[in-house]
This record gives sequence, structure tokens and C-alpha cells, in this order.
Amino acid sequence: MSNHEPTRRFSDRVDNYVKYRPTYPPAVLHCLQTECGLANTAVIADVGSGTGLLTKLFLDNGHHVLGIEPNKEMRAAGERFLKDYVNFISIDGTAEATTLPAHSIDFVVAGQAAHWFDPEPTRLEFRRILKPGGGIALVWNTRDVESTAFMQQFEHILVTYARDDTGRPRREGGHERGPEYILGDAYVHRTFTNEQWLDYAGLEGRTLSSSMMPLAGQPQYEPMLSALRALFDTHQDHGRVPIRYVTELYYASA
Repeated sequence: MSNHEPTRRFSDRVDNYVKYRPTYPPAVLHCLQTECGLANTAVIADVGSGTGLLTKLFLDNGHHVLGIEPNKEMRAAGERFLKDYVNFISIDGTAEATTLPAHSIDFVVAGQAAHWFDPEPTRLEFRRILKPGGGIALVWNTRDVESTAFMQQFEHILVTYARDDTGRPRREGGHERGPEYILGDAYVHRTFTNEQWLDYAGLEGRTLSSSMMPLAGQPQYEPMLSALRALFDTHQDHGRVPIRYVTELYYASA
């Protein structure tokens, strides 16, 4: 697999992604309701829905949500996670080709997967599927790197051990793009606090859920685990450590 195949990147990390990726705070939904006029009856497409973390936020509010996910393993995990929601439909599609009918969606949302979208065809596809007056929201959990000494040292470990598929060092995450590549320049930015409290197994799983981090059998795997263990032992409070995030919401009209 290469970095040019983002739809397959997380196939070998699904279990850790399901268990240890952060959820999204309810303040995101409240903001979209009060500032964007998001109605409870709105039909939503969650593009790059993955394991369903962002999808669930809207399903719990009663929305009809179509989860668009190209990765077979991630899509299956999302279907298991959301199996009890009758208002959820899982679809094999991409941001660039959702397979949805034209003008069928009130609101498009995307979480962390948005970093991997191909900009121009994604913009065209979102405009095609949205109803007139529809909106787009990108919601990202960004690690609050400077918030604590623990977070600074955790980030150092991630940067130190992250590798691309050629084995070269690389900061973990998607392409370094801003929200304007989908939303244009006329977007609104809101931020919310968010955090996870994790035991050591959770810290390890959260780290391994990132596509750039080494897996068992790779040269950097054991040194990375040793560094994580030492970090945890230094900063744990009653057996847990806090991963702090800034949840970033970007929204605009189509």
C-alpha cells in the first residue's frame, strides 16, 4: 500500500480505531443547530464515515444519516457499531464519488477523513449531492499539543516514530491541507475542548490507530512502546492519562 491509496490506509488498524479514537463533543451539534439552522429533519451524508464516531452524534439527534465509506474494514466496523440505528444507511463510496442522487442531501459532514479527500472532485461532488441552501461541515479533533507537558512529550513520540510507507520519517496524519480546499474562503471556524482519559492499553491503542505509526514486527515498534510506557509511568494519575484535543468545526454553505 502506498500513500496514494488513502482508502486502504487504516485496514490493519480498525480495532484500535474503534476502541481508542476520540468522540466528538455535543457542542458541535448545538453550534450547527444554532448557527447553521440545522433542522432535526435534515438528511445528512457523513463522508468518510469510518467506524461511525461522527455519524453517531447525528443519529442520536434523530437525523437520517448516510455513511459514505470506501474502506471495507472500516465500513464493516461502522455497520457493527451503528447496527441498532434504523436511520443509518451504510454506502460504499468515496468523497469524490459518493453514489448518492443529485440534490438529495441537506448537510454534508466529514471528520478526520477529510484530510485525505482529493480537493477539486470532492468540491464538485458535494455541490452535486447537496440540496439548494445545503451546508458542509468539517469536524476535526486536533491534539492540543502545547496544553501540558504530557501532551508535548506524547507529540514528540508520535513525530519521532511516524513513518510513511517507504519507511521515511513523516508526521502522522493526512495531507497538510486547510479547510478552504473544500469550503473555499468563506467559512466559519469554531473550537471546543475535548479529551480522553486512557489507561496504558488505551494510550497504546490510540497511538497505534494512527496510520503512520509502526506495527508489531516493524523495527521502530518496540522502541516506540518503550517510550510510551515510560511516558505513561511518568504522568499517569490513578492509572490514566488525559489526551487533550481542540475539536475544530469549520462550516459553510455549498
